[in-house]
Amino acid sequence: MQTYHYVLASSRFLLEEEPLDEVIQERQRYYQEKQKPIDFWLVEQPAFVETSGMADVKAKCPQPCTAVISTDEQFILWLKLRLEYVYVGKFEAPTEEIPDPLASLLTA
Repeated sequence: MQTYHYVLASSRFLLEEEPLDEVIQERQRYYQEKQKPIDFWLVEQPAFVETSGMADVKAKCPQPCTAVISTDEQFILWLKLRLEYVYVGKFEAPTEEIPDPLASLLTA
């Protein structure tokens, strides 16, 4: 089982109002320079938010939402400092409730 960390916000906010593209591109360049494999993903309407354990998180975050998910907690903390008005958390997967940590309701 793996721990996944995330930042979560409304899709409109993350994809239209924040410079997320620039932040992601900057991080990809950094990973390439360090020859580090990509360990973060942008997931629109993440399925993990629909689980019973995430009811409080879903209630706080305007829908539809988008998440940046990573196995690197430091990256998520760094991202939280770069973006305002985002929720930060973590979950374990795969589990019975979250079989695919990167699943999206758009592709379900």
